[in-house]
Order: sequence, then C-alpha cells, then structure tokens
Amino acid sequence: MSIGEFRNDKTRERFHSVYGRLLDRLWPGPGDTFDLPTSFGTTRVHRAGPPSSDPVVLLSGANGNSLMWHRYIAPIARRHTVIAVDTVGEPGASVQSAPLTGAEDGAHWLEEVLTGLEATAAHLVGCSYGGWLALGHQMHHPGRTAALTLVEPAGFADPGRRFYAWLIAGGLAGMAPHALRPWLSRRIGNSAILETELMELGRASVGFRRALPPARVFSDEELRRVRVPSLFLLGERSSLHDTHQVAERVGALAPTAEVEVVPGAGHALPTDDPELVAARILRRAAE
Repeated sequence: MSIGEFRNDKTRERFHSVYGRLLDRLWPGPGDTFDLPTSFGTTRVHRAGPPSSDPVVLLSGANGNSLMWHRYIAPIARRHTVIAVDTVGEPGASVQSAPLTGAEDGAHWLEEVLTGLEATAAHLVGCSYGGWLALGHQMHHPGRTAALTLVEPAGFADPGRRFYAWLIAGGLAGMAPHALRPWLSRRIGNSAILETELMELGRASVGFRRALPPARVFSDEELRRVRVPSLFLLGERSSLHDTHQVAERVGALAPTAEVEVVPGAGHALPTDDPELVAARILRRAAE
C-alpha cells in the first residue's frame, strides 16, 4: 500500500502556502505547534490552553486537518488543554513515511501520538474518519483514553451512492459564487461550503494523493469493547449512514455510550451546529 503525498513539489508548495496563511488568520490566541515522530511519519499538532495530561484531542474527517476545528479552539482552551492533530496521511502538515494498512495501524499511530503528548487520560474528539480512528484506538489500546466524543463517526456503514453524491455536490457548490452558497448549502444539506477559508484549503489540497485504509464497519464484538464514557453525536439527516439504525445499534452494544441525534443536522454537523457540538465536548471533558 502506498503513502499519502502530494503529486509534485508545485502542489505541495501551493498547499503549504495556503495552509500557513489560513493558520495565521484562523487560529485564535496563543499556542504552540510542533511535530511528533511516529512509526508512520511525523505528525503535526497544534496546542493551546493550560498544560495538562488529560487534553482534549481533536481529529479531523477525511481530507481534512486541524484547521477544520478553528472555531472550537478558543472555547475549549479557556478550560482545557486542546490539541488539534493533522492526521498522518491526510492533506496537512504531517508527513507520512510508512503506510497504514488497517484499523490496527491507525490505532497504533494514535497511541504513539498520545504517548508523545504524555497524555494519560485524553478526551478524544473525532469527526467522521477521525471518529473511526478514535474508536479503533479505544478498542486496540484501552487505558490512555478517558472519554470519547464522536461526531458523525464513520465505521457504521459502507459509504454508498448517496454519500458520494453529497460529497460531489459539496465540492461543486464550494466553487459557486459566494452569494449562491447559502441557498446551495440548504439545498444539498452541507453547511461546510459556507466556510470560505476551508473551501480554499480544500481546493489547494486537490494535488494530494490520499492512501489511508477505508473506514471498515465495526463488528458487534468490537463495539462491546468500548468501555469509556462515549458520546455519539449524530446528524438526523446524515448522508453517511442510517442515523436511527446507528443509534439503536450503539445503544444496544456499547454499555457506556450515550447517543444524541441532532435534529435537522447532517454529516456536516460540526458546521451545522457548532455551538451544540462545542457544548457537548466541554460537558464530556468536565465529567
């Protein structure tokens, strides 16, 4: 299996130019940025808030990076250490050097990141693919995670035609004139296209070849192994899975899980209702 990388130097330089400019513009307040070595390459992390061994660690969805959380950093950092991670193998500032071949490799990578952060009781927050990584880590490396908040996590259905249609429609709508985007956002159910800067970053990442393993569906036995307090935040109108089916399955199999279905929201839940998502992250982190 290959590794994720830019097609050439030109596409890499273009992306990092946009990434750096938007990081300066969007990242709130003081903090520090550094790279952690792992078996799969160097991992870029951005940290803010008071130092602690029980940080809130944010993992982005597929084809995303730390910047997707820019609206969340300030409210979380007022109370907790918050660390946003550029997942290795995604378009960001991490540099992959070895392939991830499945869920166990993803869990091993995340365990190395948390070890490097000296986190002993992390609160993992994962969106979509990041939620799949967070859940996989808890299953394969229990003990370092104190709680999970999973926002529209992958791993409960194979992406189907509806999801890919939603992705394509969002990509096209993100290139439309700004005046049309609010209407298009409502029409296709994707509030992420209203994030002008993130749409610019997405266009700059077109030259990146992603080579991460697909988010395979978790088995019943795996879900029974989730033993930490976990909040599953699901969009009522998700294009990724049947929300109510996921809610029923999680409720039946994961004894420490709480499920909340957010009315009117879709798979773009972090931008559909950022106030609710931030409040739930803070509530879980305080428990």
